[in-house]
Amino acid sequence: MKSSQHSPAVSVEALRMRYGVKDVLADVTLHVERGQRIAILGPNGAGKSTLIEILEGFRRPSAGRVRVLDADPIGAPAMWRSRIGIVLQVWRDHGTWRVREFLEFVAAAHDAARPGVALPVHDVLLSVGLSDLRDRRLATLSGGQRRRVDVAAALIGRPELVFLDEPTTGFDPEIRASFHELIRTLTPDTTVLWATHDLHEAEAMCDRIVILVRGAVEADGTPDELRDRLGSGTTIRWRTEGRLHTERVDDPAPVLARLSAGGVDLSGLEVRRASLEDAYLSIVAGSENVDAPPALAPTEKETRR
Repeated sequence: MKSSQHSPAVSVEALRMRYGVKDVLADVTLHVERGQRIAILGPNGAGKSTLIEILEGFRRPSAGRVRVLDADPIGAPAMWRSRIGIVLQVWRDHGTWRVREFLEFVAAAHDAARPGVALPVHDVLLSVGLSDLRDRRLATLSGGQRRRVDVAAALIGRPELVFLDEPTTGFDPEIRASFHELIRTLTPDTTVLWATHDLHEAEAMCDRIVILVRGAVEADGTPDELRDRLGSGTTIRWRTEGRLHTERVDDPAPVLARLSAGGVDLSGLEVRRASLEDAYLSIVAGSENVDAPPALAPTEKETRR
């Protein structure tokens, strides 16, 4: 199955996922161009994982149109699945296998669908820091080590599209940094959809951020565009005679000039631009009271573990 390099990697129109009488996803429309790195953010129960599972082909939506690499993910053939990489929130359940054996199995599956596409297992083990553990059984690994195995399995087939669902859960800072560097080394035309709660990770690793609230897209743009939604995006704080003064402005220059002309001591002055966290909290304000959607039935990927 071939796809046009000019078509979007992901195209979603009026997507709805209903469970009983509740919409977990409501009228979601999303288009992802090839090579984009997109973070999916939102409070718990916003529908992030459900959206990712639909795009992966593990859930059938209630309504709407979904195309991923020019195919409907539901019922897509092995050739299509070999072109995507997936890192789940929980590790794969092959505990009795050795790390090397598991990755050799995954590589063979990719090569069966697309001969010669799989990266050498040795190289992938090295890239995720697992070379010394290649002969360890999966069941004996720590949570962070098991997560790195899944990252290796997701990338070994040189995927065109990578789904990352909370991929750095359980990583210590050093391994997290190594994983970020590994993602940066993906070819420029590799598309990445990254579901995360980590705003700093989203800003550092992605060029576009989509925020889901109550199953709907509430914001979609670059980090700078989301910050600009706050309007007065710069906060200036200073003290005079022991009193703290605060102003929020679009352009700090006139305020600084006024303070300087007035003889205000600027040595303790603080100028702070609105952060992505400020923008996120503003967009999801009030979402603390969002009712969590009811538990969905197990997906195909869950029943196969």
